[in-house]
Amino acid sequence: ALTMCLPFTLHMENIPAIGLLLAVYCGSVYGGSISAVLINTPGTSQSAATGMDGYPLARQGKAAEALGWVTSASVFGGLASCVVLIVATPQVAALSTKYGGPLEICGLICLGLACIATLSQGNQIKGLMMGVFGLFLATIGNEPVSGMMRFTFGFQGIKSGIDMLPMVIGVFPLAEIFYRIYEEASARKIIPVDCRRIVFPSLRDWKGRITGLLRSSVIGIVIGVLPGTGPTAATFISYASAKGSSKNKDNFGKGEPDGLIAAEAANNAVTGGALVPTLALGIPGDATLALLLATFTIHNLTPGVRLMVDHPDVVYASFITLVLCNFMLIPAAILTVRMFGSLLRIPGSMFIAFILMLSILGAFISRNLSFDIYVALTMGLIGFGMRLWDFPAAAMLIGFVLGPQFE
Repeated sequence: ALTMCLPFTLHMENIPAIGLLLAVYCGSVYGGSISAVLINTPGTSQSAATGMDGYPLARQGKAAEALGWVTSASVFGGLASCVVLIVATPQVAALSTKYGGPLEICGLICLGLACIATLSQGNQIKGLMMGVFGLFLATIGNEPVSGMMRFTFGFQGIKSGIDMLPMVIGVFPLAEIFYRIYEEASARKIIPVDCRRIVFPSLRDWKGRITGLLRSSVIGIVIGVLPGTGPTAATFISYASAKGSSKNKDNFGKGEPDGLIAAEAANNAVTGGALVPTLALGIPGDATLALLLATFTIHNLTPGVRLMVDHPDVVYASFITLVLCNFMLIPAAILTVRMFGSLLRIPGSMFIAFILMLSILGAFISRNLSFDIYVALTMGLIGFGMRLWDFPAAAMLIGFVLGPQFE
């Protein structure tokens, strides 16, 4: 989305151009959760954990309530990160450079890998197998030290490794499609998800969950501040932390609001945290924000210490824009869910074909490689098998996401 919007910023003034990209960035982090809840198809990789509890809750006829938890946690996490961004940018940026070295990043990654054990409670062997499988998939392609090719088997499209998007598309939407076909073929009863509104949780519903909300927001902010870690790692670490401490831990994966809060508060808190090193140091907080740095360069702005001195209007406008973006998530979500809910009324066979077409297209446009389509289809079959035999997909994704940087 940012790539598509970048050309429109060429002839815009500094503040509107940066505001446009920040709004798209903030909205896309949240937007991927809508499809994760309603059709178990995360729009972005960081929304994968949201579907683990959001979709089961939607299948119970509580899709509107699930989206209410998602939206509330997203807005809170985003606003909490804005407070840190505004108040503590210089101090946190200094902390990022001091404690953002290889040793600290490696320790953080080990913490993330340890979360596989928490997510695999009840079947540790399968969880560990999936974690190792994810780490193995991350080694495919170019070896980072010597430059040698590993496990490519002569395929040109895999020399640069397996891309994250075809992997996520295969494990979630395509696996869901194959599972839907299996349900229809085996005459299982399919409970359709129907939702055209959002029901926000009441204050009484938040009782006992505020601590988890705050903890997940802090996890997202801290991981966002460390350059290069990204929201996907923050989401799974937060989800695993919530599962280990929640009094409803046995209900995780079955439609537990605590899981939704953990995933959404963390991935939206990353947005403000990731902007700290981006604005203060000129180091992208995650890969997506590299496009924001490109926009700064196009408009003759140099991110870093001098940006706050030479262009304070741009810095403070960025702060205000991000705050407004998080507040605007609420009306935007209400409108989007209403429109997206209409799609769910399409007959099942047509809807499956529609999702299949979009999934294959999404796998292709990531790198414009037809090989990625085969990767997505293969991972879809593997994901279908994982669902049938109860292997945790989250464990594999954690290994795959953290593997390259860990190495």
